[in-house]
Amino acid sequence: MISNNNRPRSKDLGLEMGILPKGKLNSITDVPGVKVGHSTIIEGSGDLKIGKGPIRTGVTAILPHDENIFKYKVKASSHVINGFGKTVGIPQIKELGRIESPIILTSTLSTWKVTNYLIDYLSEKNPEIRSFNPVVGECNDGFLNDIVGRHIQKSHVINAIDHASENEFSEGVVGAGVGMTGFGWKGGIGTSSRITNTPEGEYTIGCLTLTNTGDPRDLRLDGIPVGRHILPPNFETDEYNPNQSKSDEPPGSIMIIIATDAPLSSRQLNRLAKRVGLGLGLSGGIASHGSGDFVIAFSNAEYNKSKNKNSKYDHIQLTEDNLNNLFRGVIETTNESIINSILKAETVTGINGNTRYAIPIDKLIPILEQSRATKNKDK
Repeated sequence: MISNNNRPRSKDLGLEMGILPKGKLNSITDVPGVKVGHSTIIEGSGDLKIGKGPIRTGVTAILPHDENIFKYKVKASSHVINGFGKTVGIPQIKELGRIESPIILTSTLSTWKVTNYLIDYLSEKNPEIRSFNPVVGECNDGFLNDIVGRHIQKSHVINAIDHASENEFSEGVVGAGVGMTGFGWKGGIGTSSRITNTPEGEYTIGCLTLTNTGDPRDLRLDGIPVGRHILPPNFETDEYNPNQSKSDEPPGSIMIIIATDAPLSSRQLNRLAKRVGLGLGLSGGIASHGSGDFVIAFSNAEYNKSKNKNSKYDHIQLTEDNLNNLFRGVIETTNESIINSILKAETVTGINGNTRYAIPIDKLIPILEQSRATKNKDK
Protein backbone atom coordinates (compact mmCIF):
# COMPACT_ATOMS: atom_id res chain seq x y z
CA MET A 1 0.00 0.00 0.00
CA ILE A 2 1.27 3.47 -0.86
CA SER A 3 0.34 5.79 1.99
CA ASN A 4 2.25 7.76 4.59
CA ASN A 5 -0.83 9.50 6.06
CA ASN A 6 -4.60 9.49 5.83
CA ARG A 7 -4.76 12.15 3.15
CA PRO A 8 -6.46 11.00 -0.07
CA ARG A 9 -5.03 10.25 -3.48
CA SER A 10 -6.85 11.41 -6.61
CA LYS A 11 -8.84 8.20 -6.94
CA ASP A 12 -10.14 8.57 -3.37
CA LEU A 13 -11.75 11.86 -4.43
CA GLY A 14 -13.40 10.29 -7.47
CA LEU A 15 -10.95 11.82 -9.93
CA GLU A 16 -10.44 9.53 -12.91
CA MET A 17 -7.57 11.44 -14.55
CA GLY A 18 -8.00 9.72 -17.90
CA ILE A 19 -9.55 6.58 -19.35
CA LEU A 20 -6.91 3.85 -19.14
CA PRO A 21 -7.02 1.29 -16.28
CA LYS A 22 -4.64 1.90 -13.39
CA GLY A 23 -2.07 -0.60 -12.19
CA LYS A 24 -2.49 -2.58 -8.97
CA LEU A 25 -0.79 0.05 -6.79
CA ASN A 26 -1.28 2.95 -9.21
CA SER A 27 2.46 3.47 -8.87
CA ILE A 28 5.61 3.53 -10.95
CA THR A 29 6.49 0.29 -9.17
CA ASP A 30 3.67 -1.45 -11.04
CA VAL A 31 6.21 -1.68 -13.86
CA PRO A 32 7.79 -5.10 -13.17
CA GLY A 33 11.20 -4.76 -11.58
CA VAL A 34 11.06 -1.04 -10.75
CA LYS A 35 11.77 -0.05 -7.15
CA VAL A 36 11.67 3.26 -5.25
CA GLY A 37 13.31 4.29 -1.97
CA HIS A 38 13.48 7.46 0.12
CA SER A 39 15.65 9.09 2.76
CA THR A 40 13.92 11.93 4.59
CA ILE A 41 15.65 14.60 6.70
CA ILE A 42 13.54 16.83 8.94
CA GLU A 43 15.54 18.53 11.66
CA GLY A 44 15.35 21.77 13.64
CA SER A 45 13.10 24.81 13.55
CA GLY A 46 13.30 28.59 13.73
CA ASP A 47 15.62 31.04 12.02
CA LEU A 48 17.92 29.98 9.22
CA LYS A 49 21.53 29.37 10.21
CA ILE A 50 23.38 28.30 7.09
CA GLY A 51 25.08 24.97 7.64
CA LYS A 52 22.99 24.17 10.70
CA GLY A 53 19.38 24.30 9.54
CA PRO A 54 16.47 24.02 9.82
CA ILE A 55 16.64 21.06 7.44
CA ARG A 56 13.73 20.03 5.23
CA THR A 57 15.18 17.88 2.48
CA GLY A 58 15.91 14.32 1.35
CA VAL A 59 16.71 11.82 -1.37
CA THR A 60 14.52 9.66 -3.61
CA ALA A 61 15.99 6.75 -5.58
CA ILE A 62 14.38 5.07 -8.60
CA LEU A 63 15.86 1.69 -9.59
CA PRO A 64 14.96 0.36 -13.07
CA HIS A 65 15.56 -3.15 -11.67
CA ASP A 66 17.07 -4.73 -8.57
CA GLU A 67 20.41 -5.94 -9.96
CA ASN A 68 23.63 -4.17 -10.93
CA ILE A 69 22.33 -1.42 -13.20
CA PHE A 70 25.75 -0.62 -14.65
CA LYS A 71 26.07 -4.25 -15.72
CA TYR A 72 22.47 -4.57 -16.89
CA LYS A 73 21.86 -1.18 -18.48
CA VAL A 74 18.36 -0.16 -19.59
CA LYS A 75 17.23 1.69 -22.70
CA ALA A 76 16.39 5.29 -21.96
CA SER A 77 15.91 8.79 -23.25
CA SER A 78 15.35 12.26 -21.85
CA HIS A 79 13.56 15.45 -22.74
CA VAL A 80 13.95 18.99 -21.44
CA ILE A 81 10.74 21.00 -21.45
CA ASN A 82 12.46 24.03 -19.87
CA GLY A 83 16.13 23.83 -18.93
CA PHE A 84 16.43 25.99 -15.81
CA GLY A 85 18.05 23.20 -13.78
CA LYS A 86 21.14 21.30 -12.75
CA THR A 87 20.36 17.69 -13.63
CA VAL A 88 23.40 15.41 -14.08
CA GLY A 89 23.71 12.66 -16.72
CA ILE A 90 21.24 13.90 -19.35
CA PRO A 91 23.75 14.38 -22.24
CA GLN A 92 24.98 10.77 -22.17
CA ILE A 93 21.43 9.42 -21.86
CA LYS A 94 20.48 11.39 -24.97
CA GLU A 95 23.64 10.34 -26.83
CA LEU A 96 23.79 6.63 -26.01
CA GLY A 97 20.17 5.89 -25.17
CA ARG A 98 20.99 3.98 -21.97
CA ILE A 99 20.90 4.41 -18.20
CA GLU A 100 23.63 2.72 -16.17
CA SER A 101 22.85 4.15 -12.73
CA PRO A 102 20.05 4.41 -10.21
CA ILE A 103 18.14 7.67 -10.75
CA ILE A 104 18.50 9.91 -7.70
CA LEU A 105 16.35 12.98 -6.99
CA THR A 106 17.33 15.58 -4.38
CA SER A 107 17.74 19.26 -3.45
CA THR A 108 19.28 21.56 -6.09
CA LEU A 109 22.51 22.54 -4.31
CA SER A 110 23.08 18.97 -3.09
CA THR A 111 23.19 17.69 -6.67
CA TRP A 112 26.97 17.48 -6.85
CA LYS A 113 27.39 15.90 -3.39
CA VAL A 114 24.79 13.30 -4.27
CA THR A 115 26.52 12.67 -7.60
CA ASN A 116 29.78 11.99 -5.77
CA TYR A 117 28.04 9.58 -3.40
CA LEU A 118 26.37 7.83 -6.33
CA ILE A 119 29.78 7.40 -8.00
CA ASP A 120 31.01 5.82 -4.76
CA TYR A 121 28.07 3.41 -4.85
CA LEU A 122 28.65 2.52 -8.52
CA SER A 123 32.38 2.11 -7.99
CA GLU A 124 31.89 -0.20 -5.02
CA LYS A 125 29.55 -2.36 -7.09
CA ASN A 126 31.88 -2.28 -10.14
CA PRO A 127 35.46 -1.95 -8.83
CA GLU A 128 37.01 -2.71 -12.22
CA ILE A 129 35.30 0.29 -13.93
CA ARG A 130 36.91 3.76 -14.17
CA SER A 131 34.06 5.86 -15.54
CA PHE A 132 30.34 6.14 -14.81
CA ASN A 133 27.37 8.24 -15.88
CA PRO A 134 25.50 8.93 -12.62
CA VAL A 135 21.96 10.27 -13.07
CA VAL A 136 20.85 12.89 -10.54
CA GLY A 137 17.84 15.21 -10.80
CA GLU A 138 16.91 18.11 -8.56
CA CYS A 139 14.39 20.72 -7.53
CA ASN A 140 14.91 23.78 -5.33
CA ASP A 141 13.66 23.38 -1.75
CA GLY A 142 15.16 26.65 -0.49
CA PHE A 143 11.86 28.14 0.72
CA LEU A 144 11.71 25.58 3.54
CA ASN A 145 15.21 24.13 3.70
CA ASP A 146 18.74 25.29 4.52
CA ILE A 147 19.60 24.58 0.92
CA VAL A 148 23.06 26.17 1.01
CA GLY A 149 23.93 23.94 3.98
CA ARG A 150 23.80 20.88 1.67
CA HIS A 151 22.90 18.43 4.42
CA ILE A 152 22.61 15.27 2.30
CA GLN A 153 25.19 12.66 3.34
CA LYS A 154 26.35 9.45 1.70
CA SER A 155 24.32 7.40 4.19
CA HIS A 156 21.12 9.06 2.94
CA VAL A 157 21.84 8.14 -0.68
CA ILE A 158 22.83 4.55 0.13
CA ASN A 159 19.82 4.13 2.42
CA ALA A 160 17.40 5.26 -0.29
CA ILE A 161 18.94 2.79 -2.77
CA ASP A 162 19.30 -0.14 -0.38
CA HIS A 163 15.75 0.18 0.99
CA ALA A 164 14.05 0.71 -2.36
CA SER A 165 10.89 -1.39 -2.65
CA GLU A 166 8.56 -2.54 -5.38
CA ASN A 167 5.64 -2.92 -2.99
CA GLU A 168 5.47 0.17 -0.84
CA PHE A 169 6.63 3.76 -0.68
CA SER A 170 5.17 7.06 0.44
CA GLU A 171 4.04 10.17 -1.43
CA GLY A 172 4.00 13.85 -0.55
CA VAL A 173 6.39 14.98 2.18
CA VAL A 174 9.00 12.27 1.80
CA GLY A 175 12.48 11.89 0.36
CA ALA A 176 13.37 14.59 -2.16
CA GLY A 177 9.83 15.95 -1.81
CA VAL A 178 10.16 17.19 1.79
CA GLY A 179 10.84 20.83 0.91
CA MET A 180 8.90 21.15 -2.34
CA THR A 181 5.92 23.21 -3.47
CA GLY A 182 3.12 22.26 -5.85
CA PHE A 183 1.07 25.09 -7.35
CA GLY A 184 1.57 27.19 -4.23
CA TRP A 185 0.52 24.37 -1.91
CA LYS A 186 2.78 21.83 -0.27
CA GLY A 187 4.00 19.45 -2.95
CA GLY A 188 6.55 16.67 -3.20
CA ILE A 189 6.57 13.10 -4.48
CA GLY A 190 3.67 11.66 -6.46
CA THR A 191 3.17 8.57 -8.59
CA SER A 192 0.70 6.77 -10.84
CA SER A 193 0.49 3.97 -13.43
CA ARG A 194 -1.59 2.78 -16.37
CA ILE A 195 -2.10 -0.55 -18.11
CA THR A 196 -1.80 -0.15 -21.87
CA ASN A 197 -2.99 -2.67 -24.43
CA THR A 198 -1.29 -2.86 -27.80
CA PRO A 199 -1.63 -5.38 -30.65
CA GLU A 200 1.77 -6.68 -29.56
CA GLY A 201 0.94 -7.12 -25.88
CA GLU A 202 -0.10 -5.52 -22.59
CA TYR A 203 2.42 -3.21 -20.96
CA THR A 204 2.59 -0.88 -17.98
CA ILE A 205 3.43 2.81 -17.94
CA GLY A 206 4.50 4.25 -14.58
CA CYS A 207 5.33 7.79 -13.57
CA LEU A 208 6.98 9.43 -10.56
CA THR A 209 7.11 13.19 -10.17
CA LEU A 210 9.05 15.49 -7.89
CA THR A 211 6.65 18.44 -8.01
CA ASN A 212 7.96 21.91 -7.24
CA THR A 213 6.29 24.10 -9.81
CA GLY A 214 3.13 25.95 -10.78
CA ASP A 215 0.98 28.97 -9.97
CA PRO A 216 -1.92 28.15 -7.58
CA ARG A 217 -4.36 30.01 -9.82
CA ASP A 218 -3.66 27.53 -12.63
CA LEU A 219 -4.20 24.30 -10.65
CA ARG A 220 -6.63 21.88 -12.28
CA LEU A 221 -7.85 18.54 -10.93
CA ASP A 222 -9.31 16.27 -13.60
CA GLY A 223 -10.10 19.36 -15.66
CA ILE A 224 -11.71 21.23 -12.76
CA PRO A 225 -10.11 24.69 -12.33
CA VAL A 226 -9.80 24.56 -8.54
CA GLY A 227 -7.29 27.43 -8.63
CA ARG A 228 -10.16 29.78 -9.41
CA HIS A 229 -11.86 28.88 -6.15
CA ILE A 230 -9.18 28.19 -3.55
CA LEU A 231 -5.73 29.68 -2.99
CA PRO A 232 -3.04 29.18 -0.33
CA PRO A 233 -3.35 31.35 2.81
CA ASN A 234 -0.08 33.15 2.07
CA PHE A 235 -0.77 33.74 -1.61
CA GLU A 236 -1.10 37.52 -1.21
CA THR A 237 2.28 37.93 0.45
CA ASP A 238 4.64 35.35 -1.03
CA GLU A 239 6.31 35.01 -4.41
CA TYR A 240 3.26 33.47 -6.07
CA ASN A 241 1.53 36.83 -6.43
CA PRO A 242 3.19 38.77 -9.25
CA ASN A 243 1.66 42.00 -7.93
CA GLN A 244 3.67 41.57 -4.73
CA SER A 245 6.83 40.16 -6.26
CA LYS A 246 9.77 41.25 -8.40
CA SER A 247 8.98 38.35 -10.68
CA ASP A 248 6.08 38.02 -13.06
CA GLU A 249 6.00 34.24 -12.78
CA PRO A 250 6.35 31.69 -9.96
CA PRO A 251 9.66 29.91 -9.46
CA GLY A 252 9.96 26.15 -9.37
CA SER A 253 10.88 22.97 -11.19
CA ILE A 254 9.63 19.45 -11.76
CA MET A 255 11.40 16.15 -12.33
CA ILE A 256 9.32 13.50 -14.10
CA ILE A 257 10.43 9.88 -14.39
CA ILE A 258 8.61 7.60 -16.85
CA ALA A 259 9.09 3.83 -16.63
CA THR A 260 7.72 1.05 -18.82
CA ASP A 261 8.22 -2.62 -19.54
CA ALA A 262 7.26 -2.11 -23.19
CA PRO A 263 10.11 -3.04 -25.59
CA LEU A 264 10.98 0.37 -26.97
CA SER A 265 14.01 1.93 -28.61
CA SER A 266 15.65 5.04 -27.16
CA ARG A 267 14.08 7.07 -29.96
CA GLN A 268 10.63 5.74 -29.09
CA LEU A 269 11.23 6.50 -25.42
CA ASN A 270 12.04 10.06 -26.45
CA ARG A 271 8.66 10.21 -28.16
CA LEU A 272 7.07 9.13 -24.87
CA ALA A 273 9.09 11.69 -22.90
CA LYS A 274 7.86 14.52 -25.12
CA ARG A 275 4.23 13.69 -24.20
CA VAL A 276 4.93 14.50 -20.54
CA GLY A 277 4.41 18.19 -21.27
CA LEU A 278 0.78 17.47 -22.14
CA GLY A 279 0.21 15.86 -18.73
CA LEU A 280 1.92 18.79 -17.01
CA GLY A 281 -0.37 21.15 -18.91
CA LEU A 282 -3.48 19.23 -17.83
CA SER A 283 -2.57 19.94 -14.20
CA GLY A 284 -2.08 23.63 -14.96
CA GLY A 285 1.69 23.80 -15.47
CA ILE A 286 3.07 26.27 -18.01
CA ALA A 287 6.83 25.48 -17.91
CA SER A 288 7.68 29.05 -16.92
CA HIS A 289 11.02 30.76 -17.52
CA GLY A 290 12.45 29.88 -14.11
CA SER A 291 11.21 26.29 -14.01
CA GLY A 292 13.53 23.36 -14.67
CA ASP A 293 11.25 20.76 -16.24
CA PHE A 294 13.21 17.56 -16.94
CA VAL A 295 11.96 14.16 -18.12
CA ILE A 296 13.76 10.82 -17.98
CA ALA A 297 12.09 7.81 -19.61
CA PHE A 298 13.34 4.24 -19.51
CA SER A 299 12.31 0.71 -20.50
CA ASN A 300 13.49 -2.35 -18.58
CA ALA A 301 12.02 -4.77 -21.15
CA GLU A 302 15.44 -6.18 -22.13
CA TYR A 303 16.26 -6.94 -18.50
CA ASN A 304 12.84 -8.48 -17.89
CA LYS A 305 13.24 -10.61 -21.01
CA SER A 306 16.59 -11.94 -19.79
CA LYS A 307 15.10 -12.87 -16.40
CA ASN A 308 11.55 -13.82 -17.36
CA LYS A 309 10.24 -16.43 -19.77
CA ASN A 310 6.98 -14.50 -20.20
CA SER A 311 6.20 -14.32 -23.92
CA LYS A 312 5.13 -10.66 -23.60
CA TYR A 313 8.82 -9.77 -23.77
CA ASP A 314 9.54 -11.76 -26.93
CA HIS A 315 9.01 -8.76 -29.21
CA ILE A 316 12.22 -7.02 -30.18
CA GLN A 317 10.51 -3.64 -30.40
CA LEU A 318 7.00 -2.23 -30.70
CA THR A 319 6.05 -0.77 -34.05
CA GLU A 320 5.45 2.96 -34.31
CA ASP A 321 1.74 2.79 -35.05
CA ASN A 322 1.15 0.84 -31.82
CA LEU A 323 2.46 3.56 -29.50
CA ASN A 324 -0.70 5.62 -29.09
CA ASN A 325 -1.88 3.92 -25.89
CA LEU A 326 1.60 4.37 -24.42
CA PHE A 327 1.45 8.08 -25.25
CA ARG A 328 -1.92 8.26 -23.51
CA GLY A 329 -0.51 6.40 -20.52
CA VAL A 330 2.33 8.90 -20.18
CA ILE A 331 -0.06 11.87 -20.28
CA GLU A 332 -2.51 10.35 -17.78
CA THR A 333 0.13 9.18 -15.31
CA THR A 334 2.01 12.48 -15.41
CA ASN A 335 -1.18 14.40 -14.71
CA GLU A 336 -2.24 12.13 -11.88
CA SER A 337 1.22 11.88 -10.32
CA ILE A 338 1.41 15.67 -10.03
CA ILE A 339 -2.02 15.83 -8.40
CA ASN A 340 -1.20 12.97 -6.01
CA SER A 341 1.98 14.78 -4.95
CA ILE A 342 -0.15 17.73 -3.82
CA LEU A 343 -3.07 15.82 -2.32
CA LYS A 344 -0.82 13.59 -0.19
CA ALA A 345 1.42 16.38 1.08
CA GLU A 346 0.99 17.72 4.61
CA THR A 347 1.69 21.26 5.85
CA VAL A 348 5.39 21.89 6.51
CA THR A 349 7.05 24.82 8.30
CA GLY A 350 10.74 25.35 7.65
CA ILE A 351 13.39 28.05 7.79
CA ASN A 352 12.40 31.39 9.31
CA GLY A 353 8.90 30.06 9.94
CA ASN A 354 8.21 29.78 6.20
CA THR A 355 5.19 27.54 5.67
CA ARG A 356 3.78 25.61 2.77
CA TYR A 357 0.22 24.59 3.50
CA ALA A 358 -1.44 21.32 2.58
CA ILE A 359 -4.31 21.85 0.20
CA PRO A 360 -7.39 21.61 2.48
CA ILE A 361 -9.39 18.53 1.51
CA ASP A 362 -12.49 19.74 3.36
CA LYS A 363 -12.58 22.84 1.15
CA LEU A 364 -11.58 20.98 -1.98
CA ILE A 365 -14.37 18.39 -1.90
CA PRO A 366 -17.27 20.90 -2.23
CA ILE A 367 -15.53 22.48 -5.23
CA LEU A 368 -15.25 19.11 -6.94
CA GLU A 369 -18.83 18.17 -6.08
CA GLN A 370 -20.21 21.46 -7.36
CA SER A 371 -18.33 21.06 -10.62
CA ARG A 372 -19.70 17.55 -11.07
CA ALA A 373 -23.23 18.69 -10.28
CA THR A 374 -22.99 21.49 -12.84
CA LYS A 375 -21.64 19.12 -15.46
CA ASN A 376 -24.42 16.60 -14.85
CA LYS A 377 -27.06 19.36 -14.98
CA ASP A 378 -25.76 20.51 -18.35
CA LYS A 379 -26.02 17.02 -19.89
